[in-house]
Amino acid sequence: MNNLDIIKSTYKGKTSQENSQNFALHASDTIIWKEADGFAYAGTYYGVDDIAKHVFQKLASEWDNYMFTPQNYLSDDDTVVVYGTYSGKYIKTGKKMQARVVHIWQLRNQKITHFEQIVDSKVVFDAMQ
Repeated sequence: MNNLDIIKSTYKGKTSQENSQNFALHASDTIIWKEADGFAYAGTYYGVDDIAKHVFQKLASEWDNYMFTPQNYLSDDDTVVVYGTYSGKYIKTGKKMQARVVHIWQLRNQKITHFEQIVDSKVVFDAMQ
């Protein structure tokens, strides 16, 4: 499995929970995960457990059908960039959203070492209010 296939596997699950399991299989023990400044779950998280607690669990409990739909993948050595669209319905408000997003992944020895999110966070916040 090459780096592009590894990253594609993190989006191919039928649910976001399945995708997080695929991600965990390929994550380095020392992974650094950066949610965009200004995003609802903004911050830098270290390790799979920290990411699960501050990102995946919140998405699963606060949103219905929260998902990322990739539009395209760009790959160069140990960096894979994916752009597409977030969508979902915020449970507390019942509002739906679609937000453009870019994910930047870095890998070393076929393990994910870094993740950075760039997102139109205003669209997400509008759904949350």
